[in-house]
Amino acid sequence: MFAEFNSDLVPDDAIANSVDSVDWGNLGAEMIFTQNRAGIYLSFWWLRAEEFGLDKTAIIGSSCEEIFTPSDRQQYLSKINRVVDRRLPEQFYCWVQYQEQSFPLELIVSPILPSQGDPTTVLVMGHLLKESEIFPLNNSSPPVPIYSYQKLLTQIAGRIHRSLNLETIWQQTVNSLGEVFSVSRCLILSQNYVQTELKVVAEYRQQGVNSALGSTIKIDQALYLKQALNSSSPIAADNLETNQQNCKSVLVTSAPYNNESNALILLQQWDHYRDWKPAEIELLRELAEQVGTAIAHAKLYQELELASFQAEEANRLKSDFLANTSHELRTPLNGIIGFIKLLLEGMADNPEEQREFLQEAYKSSLHLLNLINDILDIAKIEAGKIDLELTDIELADLFQDVDNLIRTQAEQNKLSFQIKTPATLTPVIIYGNYQRLLQVMLNLVGNAIKFTHEGGVYVSAEISNKKVTWDAQQFPGMVKISVADTGIGVSLEKQNKLFENFFQVDGSRTKSYGGTGLGLAISQKLVEAMGGTISFYSMGEGLGSTVTFTAPLVSLPVIKTSQS
Repeated sequence: MFAEFNSDLVPDDAIANSVDSVDWGNLGAEMIFTQNRAGIYLSFWWLRAEEFGLDKTAIIGSSCEEIFTPSDRQQYLSKINRVVDRRLPEQFYCWVQYQEQSFPLELIVSPILPSQGDPTTVLVMGHLLKESEIFPLNNSSPPVPIYSYQKLLTQIAGRIHRSLNLETIWQQTVNSLGEVFSVSRCLILSQNYVQTELKVVAEYRQQGVNSALGSTIKIDQALYLKQALNSSSPIAADNLETNQQNCKSVLVTSAPYNNESNALILLQQWDHYRDWKPAEIELLRELAEQVGTAIAHAKLYQELELASFQAEEANRLKSDFLANTSHELRTPLNGIIGFIKLLLEGMADNPEEQREFLQEAYKSSLHLLNLINDILDIAKIEAGKIDLELTDIELADLFQDVDNLIRTQAEQNKLSFQIKTPATLTPVIIYGNYQRLLQVMLNLVGNAIKFTHEGGVYVSAEISNKKVTWDAQQFPGMVKISVADTGIGVSLEKQNKLFENFFQVDGSRTKSYGGTGLGLAISQKLVEAMGGTISFYSMGEGLGSTVTFTAPLVSLPVIKTSQS
């Protein structure tokens, strides 16, 4: 059976007297005081009061808005009232001002539960945070202990790891670190492919600070950046040059993964020189490791996405190729079958017509053979089973064979056909496989004639005396062979796909021209297998095309001058 208590509510001064009579020093607490809802100090005790010159008698009975004042008084009072209303303790941090001094405090506020009725006062216990326990934020913000920041940075790392988008990870990192460390600017710097420059790929900056997004920084121009790339620990530095009016202090660290740097995280303080605390440096290092892992995962995801897209695109192109090739193979095969059938059924009225049927069947057979050879070539090249025997070749001989095989075809299409050899006193000798070079030339010139309705096709060559090394051999120069036409051209956005296997510029637009779409892909792989490069250029649809490829020179020819 519970005893009843019917006395009036205990007044604030009674609480104050009872609390003040306790010897708090025996409890081991550093600071204890009581307040009512209005923030009036009912009692006050602090072990270190005399050390800081606090007058206990001046504080008791005063309001927290008058003396021993929290930096954000309204927020402080709202927390006291919330504790009273909810009857639940709360723990928080705040700066408290006393005269000219500021104290970072950790406080636990508990409701004082009366024997009857609702609570109206709180008991506050706390202690002074050491400088090494907090980040050096300004006194207008609540002090945050190191262990609380560790929890915050763990949450940041969790948010970063939830994204597989590289740009999102970069931006979340700089935003979070910029706010946590209260710096003027926070940057993510990514290395370029030659590893001599760093590019700013993400940025956090305070108002009034210039943007650096998209800019580049040469690694050799900032020693601390170079050190950070090769160090497992953050690097702190001050800018002591008097002509520099912007950044005064920096803290930079690598974001590593598997002992390799994925990026640099750069914190900049512009408005004052900053003494970076050991706890700040350690926390940045820990977060950088999380960021480095997140960046590595995002890059891997991008690579997988790209590989998946390329695989899908390859499958689509192969499907298109099979659809187109089935038509291409069926057309000459039907021609062969048709003409042979006419001969077998005695449909030729005379020997001349019989010969004509045989010639058409023969032409269709050659066309079918070329299509099959293209398919076999690309299969052998991709399987790495093509074996090229490279020898010395006279360019003039190669051009002469091209002329012999192609000129009639060009004239039948009513096109002009010109071949211009370099003006030299000695032969131009190139290094390669004759049959494969001839195949490349016939592919390129044949394409040019096929896609040109009027005008002509022009073949030329020029000598470059720039030394090159290929396949452990040094060559004194290169010859660049160009095949230009006045044909249908190719739009700019489609030119980078021309060397892909099975690619045709526009199935509906080029279907009438025939072919497998493998000619340029085969030519590229053959040229590269002989130490050269190949490129395609067109100003756009209807504006003609130029294909160039290079081959190594065995020796530099003597160039003919105007006086020769």
